[in-house]
Amino acid sequence: MIDRPAVDPALFALDPETVFLNHGSFGSCPLAVLERQNELRLRLESQPVQFYQRDFEPLLDEARAALGNFVGADGDDLVFVPNATEGVNTVLRSLPFEPGDELLVSNHEYNACRNAIHYAAEQNGAQVVTIDIPFPIDSEEAVIEAVLDKVTDRTCLLLIDHVTSQTGLVLPIKRIIDVLAERDIDTLVDGSHAPGMIPLDVNALGAAYYTGNCHKWVCAPKSAGFLHVRSDKQSAIRPLTISHGANSPRTDRSRLQIEFGWMGTRDPSAVLSVPFAIEYMGGLLPGGWPEIMESNRRLALAGRKLILEALDIPSPAPDHMIGSLSSIPLASPSLAKPYQSLKYQSFWQEALIECHNLEVPLFAWPSHPDHIVRISAQVYNKPEHYELLTEALKGLSGS
Repeated sequence: MIDRPAVDPALFALDPETVFLNHGSFGSCPLAVLERQNELRLRLESQPVQFYQRDFEPLLDEARAALGNFVGADGDDLVFVPNATEGVNTVLRSLPFEPGDELLVSNHEYNACRNAIHYAAEQNGAQVVTIDIPFPIDSEEAVIEAVLDKVTDRTCLLLIDHVTSQTGLVLPIKRIIDVLAERDIDTLVDGSHAPGMIPLDVNALGAAYYTGNCHKWVCAPKSAGFLHVRSDKQSAIRPLTISHGANSPRTDRSRLQIEFGWMGTRDPSAVLSVPFAIEYMGGLLPGGWPEIMESNRRLALAGRKLILEALDIPSPAPDHMIGSLSSIPLASPSLAKPYQSLKYQSFWQEALIECHNLEVPLFAWPSHPDHIVRISAQVYNKPEHYELLTEALKGLSGS
């Protein structure tokens, strides 16, 4: 295992009786950030008219500027959305697809966003084409080849993860964006896991559209996501909720900001807490965010190595394609047995949480080796957490 900087898990609201190895699904918000959110809620409720009509827009501008600085983007090109799924939906519902258009999406794409692209295609008579990225995978070249294999003269958009949700792969997103741009094809990047997990420079990537979450690796409150729209693409993008901004006479800011800045009475405390979350998390280790990202990555790789060696499983992906998530393929006769549950995704997952207090996702994968266990690494995790998981998996597999 590795030397791990000590971060007190009591800084988070997590149940101390549970070994939480699933930060990737919903994140976990530090208590101090929750306190900041509550302060904003109390400020709102103490004088709602003052807050919404006079204070809110400057606070929103400050939050966008702070987030833009963190993700490498101009705050004026960012808008807040509740999550990356809504960001994907916003773009897909805004663009004018036509019959015969082909929309590309990978087989690793998050199910909710796959549903969104299929819906958009059905509404407009377009066709969804699936890119089969292998897993296990040997190299980034396999990703590039899989993408280009599906490109035709009818391709008009690619929806692809920056970091894949199920398989935990950091895709060569800059290379993908560039090679498609040479063919005049826009890319919509589902960056749900990227902010706070890997170094991010949205402007340098150059994607037409980039959406991400702050509630995962940035550890902001839930309902804090963002959508970045490149300046030359902004005129086409409208919010899912059409509100007062649609006919506003204002000219002091872009139409994008006017429309997305107010979509009815909502609780904005999550997005307004983003600057504090960035600052707070960055102060947990001496090296700030770079140390957090690298420390989490090294722990995810070490945890993966421990499980791979214990269960005699070949490495499913190169180290350089791993961030703070790592997925490990599993093959066992017991996993193949029929299983139905509203609470768990497999018999093994039920056993891990009910018998070992290990919260970790274990789910079916549509091709061999059939199932995947995915580990996360956040600052509250320790090397021994992965040792406990390894022993539990060995017991379940009969190793």
